[in-house]
Amino acid sequence: MSISQEKVSVELPLPVVQRKASCSSMWKVGSDFKDEATMTRLKRYFLAEVDAQRSTLPLTGYCFMTGVINAVIFSAIFIWCGSQTGNTIQLPLAVARLLNGKHDYSLHLVERQALCSLVTFMFGVFIGARLGDMMGFKTRAWLFMGTFIQALFTMASAILMWEDRERSLADALDNPAWSNTLSFLFTGFLSASMGLQGVMAKRVDTHFSTTVALTVTWCELISNPKLLHVRRLVTSRDHQILTVACFAAGGFAGRVLLDKIGSANTLGIGAGIRLIIGVWWLFIPEQESTI
Repeated sequence: MSISQEKVSVELPLPVVQRKASCSSMWKVGSDFKDEATMTRLKRYFLAEVDAQRSTLPLTGYCFMTGVINAVIFSAIFIWCGSQTGNTIQLPLAVARLLNGKHDYSLHLVERQALCSLVTFMFGVFIGARLGDMMGFKTRAWLFMGTFIQALFTMASAILMWEDRERSLADALDNPAWSNTLSFLFTGFLSASMGLQGVMAKRVDTHFSTTVALTVTWCELISNPKLLHVRRLVTSRDHQILTVACFAAGGFAGRVLLDKIGSANTLGIGAGIRLIIGVWWLFIPEQESTI
């Protein structure tokens, strides 16, 4: 009698080495997925647009830094690197003097420094506008990176001043503290930082849109129909008052620091403040979707 025997396949457990390899591959896949999800969340966080109405603190920091930097440069060479109205008018005045002058056919030092300030300010505005358009001018990533570039410009000027050992304070209008070739680098870096700051604040689109000059702010403040409503909050008026106050506080602090530690150290502190402002932008709440 023949007995047919059936083949029975029995699955044996994997060897220890194979089991470890299998677990390792599963862990790797899970880890890669987790890392990818984390990177996606971080990217979404940094590219999110900030809420302009909740950006008061970093913008007041911008206003304060305008006061500090203008205190440094005006005390040394009697020009402003934030407000370009005076520098713009100074150049046609110089041309008129050249045309009508006798035996004086060269730009004076202060006129060349004013031209340097105007050109580098426009350069700061240009790179701020182009990079801001590419990254999103209200995104956390751009507001941090742009402020970080401002800090680098400020620190570069501070380092050059430290190496050159220039005086911090001018004796008189015809005897500026910065008078050599490096003075144009000081002026250029500071003016570029102001131009970059100005266009960044403008694109955020708040009542702090003019963080580099006060002429428009004064006009809007004094003409505000709710200027004298002292018993209630008025956002536009209060922000304009805060802008003026931060300008004045920065100018006062900058001048006091100049007397105590000199322009190089003052700008070093300013670069540190700019870096803090840049980090501050990363924690501004995201703008709520209107959809």
